[in-house]
Amino acid sequence: MKKIRIYLPIIACCFLASCDKGFDEMNVNPIALTAVDPGYQLNTAIVNTAPGYGNLSYETTIVKQMITPFSGQGSAANFNQDNRGVASGNWNTYYQTNIKELTDVVAKTKDLPARSNLYNMARIWKAYSFMLLTDTYGDIPYTQAGKNYLEGIATPVYDTQESIYTAILSELDAASAGLDASKAKVASDVLYDGDVTKWKRLGYSLLLRAAMRLSKVNPAKAAEYVAKAVAGGVMQANADNAIIRHNANFTNPVGSQLNGGQSAFFYLAEDFVTFLSKNNDPRLASIAVRYVGATSGAQQVEARANRTPGVQIGAPLGYDNTTISAAVTANKLASLWDYSQLDRTRMAGLAAPSFLVTYAQTQLLLAEAAFRKWTTGDPAVLYANGIRAHMQQFANYGASTAIADAAITTYVQANPLAVGKELEQINTQYWVASFLIGPEAWANFRRSGYPILTPNPYPGSDLKTEPFIRRLTYTDAELNVNKTNVEQAISRQGPNLLDTRIWWDKK
Repeated sequence: MKKIRIYLPIIACCFLASCDKGFDEMNVNPIALTAVDPGYQLNTAIVNTAPGYGNLSYETTIVKQMITPFSGQGSAANFNQDNRGVASGNWNTYYQTNIKELTDVVAKTKDLPARSNLYNMARIWKAYSFMLLTDTYGDIPYTQAGKNYLEGIATPVYDTQESIYTAILSELDAASAGLDASKAKVASDVLYDGDVTKWKRLGYSLLLRAAMRLSKVNPAKAAEYVAKAVAGGVMQANADNAIIRHNANFTNPVGSQLNGGQSAFFYLAEDFVTFLSKNNDPRLASIAVRYVGATSGAQQVEARANRTPGVQIGAPLGYDNTTISAAVTANKLASLWDYSQLDRTRMAGLAAPSFLVTYAQTQLLLAEAAFRKWTTGDPAVLYANGIRAHMQQFANYGASTAIADAAITTYVQANPLAVGKELEQINTQYWVASFLIGPEAWANFRRSGYPILTPNPYPGSDLKTEPFIRRLTYTDAELNVNKTNVEQAISRQGPNLLDTRIWWDKK
């Protein structure tokens, strides 16, 4: 036993010494990633941009394209309520992923001539992401955003929206011009497969979009950058559309909601259906389905499905599921589940594409710019091109959603641009062409004032001074963690309310 007492510690020491030798190497995972290729980081930011649940609860409802009469955790624009849990969607999605990833990509590639195309593509997508954020919330972190890892900035300052737009315009102009087809192709690119020409057209089309945001606050600057966008070369056809293509492994976020637990909750809004119906718009047949006679969500089955435009009835705003019975009776429906819905087997399918920036939108913005004499071209022709392009876009959802050329021609010929109504018609068509791209539909509605919509009359609204929601509120997390900087932004911009207008949104 004495020998045991004497020699065991010696043996243990020897054992420990041998284990300690090379210990650091033994505890490193040999297959773990030690660095991420910036091309894949760009892809992450791109696919992360697909509109999701908040798009249904706020943006598409604010502009009266979609509506749910149901209350609960998703209560938002349907009742003009400030639901911070939903309103924070864009903030969390973009700051936690897009801005963080893209800031890192730009930092990694800015001094690498061989990766200049990736560098400029990331700059374009970063500008796009920031434009969506500032259009949603107003003043936001910009110059210091996404730099916690790189520079240890955990509580970034908030920049004014005016300064952010100045930077966005400059970035889009420079990054688009900096793309070079003679340099290395970004083969991993999920958006355009590294096609530099299409990325250039996207960049300049976004520059046009950003320039038009300034139409009320700085027309001269708007005209200046419209001219730069046109000279650089905007989208030329639907083949240039920025589309996120979904599949079984990465399903459409809106489709996932409408084919899952939210399937019976969301309906097409009365204003949207009525506009399409009154104008004999062939897009209605591709968008809508009505489960005729359904008295519950469980009865919304294919046997009841009717996609005929003449039977579609949009759900009115101003009600919840306990008060909508009067409207149901007036519409001679079986129940609220009998209203028209976005067809979840087609446009809201799990594999349906997500459109972000389109040729149709670009043509309609050019139509307005030409009407304002900020660029050349015939506004009427550009307007017709925009309508036609959007209708042709429906073929991307499948053969059953495609619109026949004859129907497109009939509609375009029956709805020419009328003298004295140019801005209203152009921007109303932009509203339709931006269906399911809620952030853009809402932004252009605030900028242009069109389409002319009646406010949501739901009682108990959180709105105090405005008939429509003008911005979404800062997150509770920011108010807790970054309080000083948020409060500075609020003191400069206005109260942290749904009513507060952002810089470019002037009456």
